[in-house]
Amino acid sequence: MKEIIPVRQIDTTVNVPGSKSLTQRALIAAALAGGTSTLVGPLASEDTAYTIAALRSMGIDINDTDNSRWSVHGTGGRIQAPNQDIFLGNNGTATRFLTSVAALGAGTFHITGSRRMARRPIDPLMTALQGWGADISSDAENGCPPLTIKARGLSGGKTILPEGKSSQYLSSLLLVAPYAKQPAELQVRGEVYSKPYVEMTLSVMGRFGVLPEAAVTLDFFRIPGGCYEGQEYKIEGDASGASYFWAAAAVTGGRVTVANVPVPSLQGDALLVPLLARMGCDVIRSKEGGLTVRGPERLRAIEVDMGDMPDVAPTLAIVAAFAEGTTVIKNIAHLRIKECDRLSAMVAELSKMGAEVEEEPDRMIIHGRAGGSNLHGAEIETYDDHRIAMCFAVAGLKVPGVKITGEDCVVKSFPDFWDRFSFPGK
Repeated sequence: MKEIIPVRQIDTTVNVPGSKSLTQRALIAAALAGGTSTLVGPLASEDTAYTIAALRSMGIDINDTDNSRWSVHGTGGRIQAPNQDIFLGNNGTATRFLTSVAALGAGTFHITGSRRMARRPIDPLMTALQGWGADISSDAENGCPPLTIKARGLSGGKTILPEGKSSQYLSSLLLVAPYAKQPAELQVRGEVYSKPYVEMTLSVMGRFGVLPEAAVTLDFFRIPGGCYEGQEYKIEGDASGASYFWAAAAVTGGRVTVANVPVPSLQGDALLVPLLARMGCDVIRSKEGGLTVRGPERLRAIEVDMGDMPDVAPTLAIVAAFAEGTTVIKNIAHLRIKECDRLSAMVAELSKMGAEVEEEPDRMIIHGRAGGSNLHGAEIETYDDHRIAMCFAVAGLKVPGVKITGEDCVVKSFPDFWDRFSFPGK
């Protein structure tokens, strides 16, 4: 259990680890590329370790002994069937991405994960891959992992992704589409959520030498056949990880500069910063790069659609609990299929601290009080979800008695979080 010690004010500059989202996309592109790629500033974490182990089992040579520079020797799209199951824990991104990578291979692949992963849906991705000729099934016949893939490559041509609620389905299909036997077309039905993550995928693909043709609405794509080319690729600091430091400045009235998240950023989660500005924070873009947030004397409530940045919705919910008025965070139903049901988890744990919070199917309503005057300490359950642990650490900087259980879950995306989230003056 980790007890957070409150601070009066923060004034600091930090660096955060590399972006998890960019690291995993770059790993896939580099693995499929012809030639050797160097990933500069990647994220070394539990999730990326699962991705690397899986790619190695598929015949990809990866040297990650230097945490600051990884070498990936791509195979030009040749994927071997491993002689054992591919276990991916609760790494939803890797499970979705590597399902499509496995379909490019030849032979039988069996993808498994944690108990929670076995409840996270993947059926829309399976349906789209089947449209490209994949033989793929859910072992439990419930549209969730474990999965069995009898791979023989992908035919390409036209396919339909039945819904876009998880951008990871769409990104997974895009990343492998250049290796289909004929040029591929992909139609997405329904609303496309988390569009910045799709744009991130397109950016990575373009950097590695294949650029799909995309509709402005990101619901239709034409992907030419081709092969990624080995690159040196520099990975931005993780905006999701940075969110906890920016939020720390907001709730304490302090100042935090995150030096290695650039402006503009490929990561949609960096858009949390303009939301903090709406709540009264000062935002400064430094000449050397990076973003500074300075918290106000009094935060104000906002209403916001966070469909495009769900991973930082819990962070904003914490800040909202310290803001005067009613904050409405809407279009976040897809939080329910993350590492835990994050919408329900945030409502339950904020309520433990005395916050007045309402849960609806696709939104959260926080009735905040200035400075969190109605909040008190509590023992916070993390649900083995790294983002729940890290966002409630922010609350503990202002409210005495916040104790985080299962705090080691941060290794999933930010292994040294507790060391970095330690401020002078504690």
